[in-house]
Amino acid sequence: MARGLLEVHLVDAKGLSGTDFLGKIDPYVVVQYRSQERKSSTARDAGRNPSWNEVLRFQINSSAANGQDKLVFRIMDHDTFSRDDFLGQATINVTDLISIGMESGTSRLNPAKYRVVTADNSYHGEIKVGITFTAAKVDAHSQVEEDGAQFGGWRHSFREQKV
Repeated sequence: MARGLLEVHLVDAKGLSGTDFLGKIDPYVVVQYRSQERKSSTARDAGRNPSWNEVLRFQINSSAANGQDKLVFRIMDHDTFSRDDFLGQATINVTDLISIGMESGTSRLNPAKYRVVTADNSYHGEIKVGITFTAAKVDAHSQVEEDGAQFGGWRHSFREQKV
């Protein structure tokens, strides 16, 4: 069971595809981990080489030991008068990062460049990302005992009481 905090340091991107009708593109990133989504700020008029330098956080509380844990980065162009345009995406598998963090308390991928895949499945540009996973501290109160379970701070015993 993995529990902790996954911090994604969104640094920048280089060589993105896309042009805007009225000037430079305004890129932002939607990062998805399982059902959680976080959105970066929009790099206004940054063009094909935006810089964000921000941290997006995800709470990890997973009991699925066999699942593939991945982060999907969808790079979008903000448009004021029309639907935002898809510029490309990158996927990073964080299964091992989380496993190592659960064993040692924390694990880190230093900022590195990942290739961006466009809608036509070609590579165009790169995104630079660093990731840190910090395991949740487990104290005596959050441990589940053999004969009971804890629900939101309340402890309930499932043993039948003998009368």
